Amino acid sequence: MKSEDTPFEGGPLDGRVLPVLLGPTGHPPKTYRVPVPDAAGGPPTVLVYRRAQSGKSKRLGLHMGWKYEFDPEGDKGRGLKWPWSRPEPSPGPRRGVTPDAGADAADE
Repeated sequence: MKSEDTPFEGGPLDGRVLPVLLGPTGHPPKTYRVPVPDAAGGPPTVLVYRRAQSGKSKRLGLHMGWKYEFDPEGDKGRGLKWPWSRPEPSPGPRRGVTPDAGADAADE
């Protein structure tokens, strides 16, 4: 497998350059998860880094490489997006549904 030395920015790995395995297309993965073991023996903390473009050339605007930026929220990411999958529901209340309407139906 081919690897590439990739810089990390932000978080505990700030300033480090680590070899990252490249995929079949020659790019590193979009997210890089680093499990950090807990000192008390609990579940490990997972640090999440997102791939970002490290820069562009001045003259032609060509891609210069990749870097990883720390994601403090560490959400699960977008994952695979299939054409037949439904979009994720928004965290807010649904449109056209009032909170009181559900309570009245339960009282009857």
